[in-house]
Amino acid sequence: MKKLFTSESVTPGHPDKLCDQISDNILDAYLNGDPNSRVACEVCAHKNGIVVMGEITSNTNVDIEKIVRDTIVNIGYDNDKLGFNGNNVNIDINIHKQSSDIAMGVDSSLDSKDIGAGDQGMMFGYATNETDEYMPYPIYMANLLSNRLTQVFKDKTIKYLRPDGKTQVTVFYEDNKPKYIDTIVISTQHDPIDLGILKSDIKKYVINEVIPSNMINENTKIYINPTGRFVIGGPVGDSGLTGRKIIVDTYGGTCSHGGGAFSGKDPSKVDRSAAYYARYVAKNIVAANLCDKIEIQVSYAIGVSKPVSIYINTFNTNKIPEEKILEIVNKVFNFEPRNIIKELDLRKPIYHLTTCFGHFGKKELSWEKLDKVNIIKSLKD
Repeated sequence: MKKLFTSESVTPGHPDKLCDQISDNILDAYLNGDPNSRVACEVCAHKNGIVVMGEITSNTNVDIEKIVRDTIVNIGYDNDKLGFNGNNVNIDINIHKQSSDIAMGVDSSLDSKDIGAGDQGMMFGYATNETDEYMPYPIYMANLLSNRLTQVFKDKTIKYLRPDGKTQVTVFYEDNKPKYIDTIVISTQHDPIDLGILKSDIKKYVINEVIPSNMINENTKIYINPTGRFVIGGPVGDSGLTGRKIIVDTYGGTCSHGGGAFSGKDPSKVDRSAAYYARYVAKNIVAANLCDKIEIQVSYAIGVSKPVSIYINTFNTNKIPEEKILEIVNKVFNFEPRNIIKELDLRKPIYHLTTCFGHFGKKELSWEKLDKVNIIKSLKD
């Protein structure tokens, strides 16, 4: 069977990603001072400034305004020429404590028997053996392009670039294997510059540095700034909002998504922690060669520690019956929030590492470890 599949990524200067970074940097600051902080921090960016809103309960104090400004400046919005300058942008902070109605279903120390889920809902985890990182090839390559685009902006390899940018990769599959890249789209913000120069530089310093030569052929189409001009960008060109890039954050649309965003949420929120744990489970299952790819759904009721359901789909790539795989999942892994937080060590201020270029496929993150593979293999027969 032949098919095309597309995934996109964005750079840190994209207005939605700017908001995600502010939210996660605020979260990390609270966790650094109080690991048991309850944080649900949302950010909105618009051409006239930043709005920080949400619910935070903590025993530490954080200079939110400083975090906002430092984040914006570090991204690259550091001068008035861009129309958005972190040094003088307006900041409106609207923070209050977590609802007591929510807290009573969750409040507990890690040493107690149970911690209830912070909300109802369903989360998904996914893994595939089509890349060494167990990530789908389209989103993996789109993230690599965005990362490289950010590097050449930051280190001034391409001096006229500005912070905002998007990438997109369409992969041609045959018999469920990536054969070549059908289309690459890169849109990058820039100073006023000749489009021909920009296209040449992006191809030389971004695309050629990232895309394997054997994945490009005479069928591959490349579009660089197809509108012809991208000078106005960031929050001046489009408003931004925390959590609006949830497909970029996960698997590029290859599998389902429960709907909940990640950034700005402490690990008591299963929207985030359970999605990380489901990825951890899926990756270990595929690495143990029980299947070529797997999607795992887990669901919760607010205040209840045990999941309501766990569902798996191996897309007919399973090497043993799915019922047996699910049995192994239930035997080896514990989806209760208390265990997830403890096993993945989620009380640390690590979330700034997740915000850009995807929350999965990064070896430094605890949910990417492959420490259950041998146990799983021993149980499959």
